[in-house]
Amino acid sequence: MSAATRRLLIAGNWKMNGHAADGCALARSLAAAPEDWAATLLICPPATLLAPVASVLAGSPVALGGQDCHAEAAGAHTGDISADMLADAGCTHVITGHSERRAAYSESDAVVRAKAAAAHRAGLIAIVCVGETAAERDAGKAEAVVTASLRASLPDSTRPENTVIAYEPVWAIGTGRLPIIDEVIAVHAALRAVLGEHGAAMRILYGGSVKPDNAAALLAPPDVDGALVGGASLSAADFLAIAGAA
Repeated sequence: MSAATRRLLIAGNWKMNGHAADGCALARSLAAAPEDWAATLLICPPATLLAPVASVLAGSPVALGGQDCHAEAAGAHTGDISADMLADAGCTHVITGHSERRAAYSESDAVVRAKAAAAHRAGLIAIVCVGETAAERDAGKAEAVVTASLRASLPDSTRPENTVIAYEPVWAIGTGRLPIIDEVIAVHAALRAVLGEHGAAMRILYGGSVKPDNAAALLAPPDVDGALVGGASLSAADFLAIAGAA
């Protein structure tokens, strides 16, 4: 499988934003958009919005995902949500290892690996995130850091059918600062090499300050298979413009 046969994915991470009225309105705008996209559209609302947004998206081509999951299917884990619960709510995807989870909750590669495995067991597609800090980038360690993190974050159950990789340089998330395109190309190529026999078929997204005015350039390289979009996914016009650039 080549870049020409990997269907692009534009994923929107709403993070901790939205209530029922505005979240459903946003989902409704996306569900009503034309369906002739070159990319699959996916939105990941907060857990409180999954059920109502799932109802809005029913019958549309827009997919639904969770922002995180626990490694266990059930149990005494107050405040957590399992991959099985996400699937039951209508999700097909779940983000694992987002840099904000890794930093704020000290999630290690081992924790991310366990969560991705749980997603696979629940029949979900795991979006496994890796990225380097500004200090690591400036020290010339970006590729070494992200490839080591990817190796340690992928469970044995990883396949192109159940896993998407997201490269999100930590220093670019929400800052407006972007790597140059050659840097994105280099990291994506390094990640694809780590994937071995699955490399040609696995989708690798770019994430970090993706906006309508830079989406075309970021999505142009053949090794970039879509985008993980943060703030711009909270605007239907911006998110659809990014999808249209794919």
